[in-house]
Amino acid sequence: MMNTLFEIDVEKCKRDGTCAAVCPLKLITLRDEDSIPVPIERAEKQCIRCGHCAAVCPFGALSLKFMKPEQCLPVDPKLLPSADQARHFLTVRRSIRTYRKQPVGREAIAAMIDTARYAPSAVNAQPVKWLVIEDAGEVRRLAGLVIDWMRQVVKEDPELAKGLNMKRFVAAWDNGEDRICRGAPHVIVAHADGALAVSQSSCTIALTYLELAAFAAGFGACWAGFFTRAANLYPPMIEALGLPDGHQAFGAMLVGYPKHRYRCIPLRKKASVTWR
Repeated sequence: MMNTLFEIDVEKCKRDGTCAAVCPLKLITLRDEDSIPVPIERAEKQCIRCGHCAAVCPFGALSLKFMKPEQCLPVDPKLLPSADQARHFLTVRRSIRTYRKQPVGREAIAAMIDTARYAPSAVNAQPVKWLVIEDAGEVRRLAGLVIDWMRQVVKEDPELAKGLNMKRFVAAWDNGEDRICRGAPHVIVAHADGALAVSQSSCTIALTYLELAAFAAGFGACWAGFFTRAANLYPPMIEALGLPDGHQAFGAMLVGYPKHRYRCIPLRKKASVTWR
């Protein structure tokens, strides 16, 4: 059975309503006479193309016009971590601030980004774009621009500079130590249309996925906060990055091979929870 949004194989469909139940915008209803899933009026215009309806059907009965079940990789339960494994993975992750000089291959970086593209975004907008600073020399040059921005802030807004300890970063740079990009061979910038309300959260979540994907692959990563700030405030840095018009850098991630390995999990504050 065909409609403007999806096709139902009536031989496979069990009329259980699962596809309708998981639709985020409730665009699917069950036909009164035979409980076959059908779209509501104007569903095609409202659909966010998340694919949940196709992904949840265990019988492959629903095919979206833009996404067929056979195009989607199956879930492999054997690859899913246990709760203990997931907790251990998340708690042993460290922000890496010392790197080997060895570059990460382009294929490995592309694989991390390919994982990060599955990060959730509001209404499945998927607004995130990626800029990979692949050349270590360019990373160093951009770090220098961040230092130039800091020197300007120290002169023009000394209170802000003091609050952010900018003089220490500048002094370290002048002594040959890069505390901006930490000697990482690569920086990955997540950027999106600054006018979209969903851009900031989407980029933040995608970068978090990227960081975890890097760790899972044996690489190190760390958020580059000053890099991100300069990328949006310092004209020479903005020009150097060359993001599309209207786009904003919502985060940057240092990536490389970690120079050191951690052997235990450091303590953290207890969670502050209010139960209602």
